[in-house]
Amino acid sequence: MHAWEQIQITIDFIEDHLNQEISIATLAEKAGLSQFYYQRLFHRLVKKPVAEYIRLRRMTKAVDILLDKKQRILDIALELGFETHEHFSRTFKNTYGMTPNEYRRNPQILNRMTKPELLLNYVLIDEGVPLITNGIVIEINRRHFDLDVTYIGFTKKLSLEYGAGLGVDPGVDILGTLWEEIHAYKNQVRSMVVGSEEVGVMLPCSENGFYNYFAGIRANVNNCEMESKIEQWIQPQGEYIVCSFEAENFDLLVSDALYKAQQYLFSTWLPNHKLQTEAFCMEYYETHTPETTKMELWMKLMEA
Repeated sequence: MHAWEQIQITIDFIEDHLNQEISIATLAEKAGLSQFYYQRLFHRLVKKPVAEYIRLRRMTKAVDILLDKKQRILDIALELGFETHEHFSRTFKNTYGMTPNEYRRNPQILNRMTKPELLLNYVLIDEGVPLITNGIVIEINRRHFDLDVTYIGFTKKLSLEYGAGLGVDPGVDILGTLWEEIHAYKNQVRSMVVGSEEVGVMLPCSENGFYNYFAGIRANVNNCEMESKIEQWIQPQGEYIVCSFEAENFDLLVSDALYKAQQYLFSTWLPNHKLQTEAFCMEYYETHTPETTKMELWMKLMEA
């Protein structure tokens, strides 16, 4: 058994026992390692200490459960392995900057700790071959795009730390708010919109330590009355690597599945195929709405 498989066994065990006390000794035994080496290997592969990972996964579950206002917060705390309401509330506030009660009164889109699928770091698939792992399906193909396509929308400057932490570090989801603004704008300019597709594009930023994220809708360039706050991005024609993936629901699609697909594409698939791409990555959605369960990542290949 590979080392990553031993750690994955304990990741799966943690997920099934979040409502119980989980000791390092138990996890190390399941991995067949000493406690010292288990904790070192876990931190190396998951990028978090074991105790912090367990806490963040519990908080991820809490975010969903708290939306059910029929459940008392004390019952939720007990369900997630906390002994008291106070301990649960303190942990939630330390994680997200608000108490469970405050979140209930004013729900926000929050970043959540993704449950890792370590095989994505080690399994290499060919083009056109689906990879199925724990609720998501990934497939990578080439696609030629014959025409430039114009999108209009808004741009947000984000720290590179935010991009690196998507699906890992908790907090308010800045991009969730940006997409809400795009949809509100889209409803106001229906005459300028072509089709239902929407894109989120990660673009270089002139300021070190940051990148720009453009969220936009496909537009009719002959019918665009551009306002000062609206920006335009043109998807260039050319040869693309397209990573398609699906998830069980929209929330998993734009959090867990998106994070895992990005990590697989950039850290495993492209380097191993020795392919170089342009300095942007496009998230393509047929529509960025709660009914959507599949999307694509587009990377334009550099011309020889």
